[in-house]
Amino acid sequence: MTTFSTTKQHKNLNDRLDQILPKIESQDFLKNQGLGNEIGFYVFDYPAESELTVREHLAFITDKLTKRGRNFASINLFEAILELLDSRNLTERAFKVQKERGDDALFNALKGPLEQNRVAKFIASKIDLSADNQAQTEFILLHGLGSAWPIIRGHGLLNALHAKVGNVPTVLFYPGEYDGTALKPFGRIESNNYYRAFKLVP
Repeated sequence: MTTFSTTKQHKNLNDRLDQILPKIESQDFLKNQGLGNEIGFYVFDYPAESELTVREHLAFITDKLTKRGRNFASINLFEAILELLDSRNLTERAFKVQKERGDDALFNALKGPLEQNRVAKFIASKIDLSADNQAQTEFILLHGLGSAWPIIRGHGLLNALHAKVGNVPTVLFYPGEYDGTALKPFGRIESNNYYRAFKLVP
């Protein structure tokens, strides 16, 4: 029974992954059409244990999109926070705190430097958002959240990004469950993190 269930979940995930590329190249997605005046923010949720499968598929679709001449931003959130810490000369200090005092002390020490609005501002600075530029970013793909959690929280980051990326469609690849209103990290951690976004693929 377990093997059958796992196989079925794997098949369902592969089916959903295959729908990503047509979805993000559609005019409805690119032009924010049919959203009822809501911001084009999307979540693609998936089982955390399928992280490597999703990562490989992301590499595949980003390669396809690049070859097709799409202007988009693909941002690994874990790499982004390391880059942000490097820019403030905090990386070595963070490693030292973690080594000497543990994860809880590191998390508390990084609450200020990696506050969600600061992270969102840093991400936005890496994206071409100028409306009069033909090379303007068409959409944003955010991934690597599992490696950055709990320093980066999905709902907090998306809320902070709203005011910074305007109408640029944004997709968060989320290792967990999203029911259309609440994000459940890794599918196991109960959360009251209400967030209103669209599911990229049902």
